[in-house]
Amino acid sequence: MLLEGKNAVIYGGGGAIGGAVARAFAREGATAHLVGRTLPTLETVAEDIRAAGGTAETAQVDAFDQKQVVDHADSVAARAGSLDISFNVISHPDHFGKPVVDMAYEDFEQSVTRRLRTLWITTHAAAPHMIAQGAGVVLTYGGYGNPMANHGGFQVAFGAIEALRRTLACELGRQGVRVLTLQTGGIPESISDDTPEKTRAAIAKSIEDLTLLGRAASLADVGNAAVFAASDWSRALTATKLNITAGTIVD
Repeated sequence: MLLEGKNAVIYGGGGAIGGAVARAFAREGATAHLVGRTLPTLETVAEDIRAAGGTAETAQVDAFDQKQVVDHADSVAARAGSLDISFNVISHPDHFGKPVVDMAYEDFEQSVTRRLRTLWITTHAAAPHMIAQGAGVVLTYGGYGNPMANHGGFQVAFGAIEALRRTLACELGRQGVRVLTLQTGGIPESISDDTPEKTRAAIAKSIEDLTLLGRAASLADVGNAAVFAASDWSRALTATKLNITAGTIVD
């Protein structure tokens, strides 16, 4: 098992991406600490993990509340003996459909500042424990690709997160902490169930049409990439991204 004995905190662990990564981490021997604001969705993922023979814990925590996040991280490290992986993939409100110059600044800014704030808070909570251990992995999600029109602050936010990721990697690397991005071009399986079927199909096709492989990455692909990134198999990787866009982004 690639992550045996590790403790992974997944913020947004009840969502499609967070749940897929949590299941993959647990499959490889990690204890998945699922964090979010809605316990029932967290428990659904936790039950799946336990049914498959894995270990999962849940906690109702607001990833924008620094005290709650720090208290939870401290509790995980104290009870479990380590905090090895931190992955923040909570959902955010976004404003699509208008050119940036037609948006209110507050709507544009919201995507950027909220994503930066919560990543800063969760990393700020995990880093002291990882530094004390001399090892740890911080994962970010989304990456940055070619700009697209009428996406508001969405891609600007990912650009800002990438800048923060680079800074964190530079500052934490000598202390054994790696910081990596899982860069995707969109995961059709993660489209909300509330989205009309016709719209879901159109979005999925638009994602697939941009790839070189003629298919989009799946939730299983994201989970497997996250396991690799968090494991010692990638111990020489930091300050970079794992491109799982199926060729949408050509490096």
